[in-house]
Amino acid sequence: MEVSLSPGPNGVTDRAGAGHGPPVSAEPDPDISAAFAAAYREQHAFVWRILRHLGVPPAQLDDRLQDVFLVVYRRWDSLDPAVSLRSWLYGIARRVAADQHRGDRRAARRLEAVPAPSHGPGPEQLLAQAEAADFVDQFLADLDPERREVFVLAEVEHLSAPEIAAATGVKLNTVYSRLRVARELFARAVDRRIRAERGDHGPRR
Repeated sequence: MEVSLSPGPNGVTDRAGAGHGPPVSAEPDPDISAAFAAAYREQHAFVWRILRHLGVPPAQLDDRLQDVFLVVYRRWDSLDPAVSLRSWLYGIARRVAADQHRGDRRAARRLEAVPAPSHGPGPEQLLAQAEAADFVDQFLADLDPERREVFVLAEVEHLSAPEIAAATGVKLNTVYSRLRVARELFARAVDRRIRAERGDHGPRR
């Protein structure tokens, strides 16, 4: 079902039409519609990046972005003024991403009986792909999920430690600890990369 999240004169519309579940709102509150429209304009890029960092496949990002903001619109009245908007959005995006991953796993189980291709890329192609890989993305992929979560929110999305704690439900001291370790690992990864590029194979600290 494709849902349009572009607010029109009567608020958010649902292009899916009748017969596909209840409409978002038969008579939208103008104040809510205006506030939601502003939040969407200001935060949709942030949510898109979060979904990407949470592993939503590129082909599914736009659809999952709409899913997040559909939930946001329906639950707008439940937003706690004491919680930052980005923390709230992150929590919703994480649940939407988790639903996506569950669906992907179900699809993968259905395809388990399909034989794997007998051929793969050659060494030169693999080398070219490795050389073209983005360093930061590779680092994030190697980082354990708990540290990656706080590292991305702090260093990429610039959320404060208290905002991260509110968004993830993790204790503030734990957030600081995970972030400190992730930053240290990143610094070491940068050092190793520099040494490799220089051909320096001497002792490492």
